[in-house]
Amino acid sequence: MSDLIPNLAELSAIAGNEKNFLLRVVQPGLAGLMDGSVSTLAPIFATAFATHNSHTVFLIGAASAVGAGISMAFSEGLSDDGAITGRGSPILRGGITGFMTFVGGFLHSLPFLIPNVHTALLWAYLVVGVELLVIAWIRYKYMSTSFALSCLQVIVGGGLVFAAGVLIGQS
Repeated sequence: MSDLIPNLAELSAIAGNEKNFLLRVVQPGLAGLMDGSVSTLAPIFATAFATHNSHTVFLIGAASAVGAGISMAFSEGLSDDGAITGRGSPILRGGITGFMTFVGGFLHSLPFLIPNVHTALLWAYLVVGVELLVIAWIRYKYMSTSFALSCLQVIVGGGLVFAAGVLIGQS
């Protein structure tokens, strides 16, 4: 069991090796951020358009972010023990993925602490836009994807999920 939990020396080695850093930190973090930022859009915006109640939207957003974070942590941690792929500790990768999934889902829930749902929606749109730009920038910086293409890809993906949430919420 102790070989599954990374020690300080292993973490230092990961940080010093670009390929290991990409495989063991950036990729799990990016996957989590993308999942949290995009997959929680539909329930949050569906709830906003269905209920017009900021408190309810915040609760749904928080629950979605927590549930998605736990799910993604287990998914990443249990899908690969790292022995064959060299991706390192499943506990570290799972923790990074789960945390970043939670962050991505929770950030655009925070505006719904504003009691006026219309004002909260405007702030949530802004937060989602920033999240998607951060994802595009990380893909550009670490994954050798052009910034324009990366922006297009994440905005199309986010837009599809957002549209699904709005359509479901208005039905």
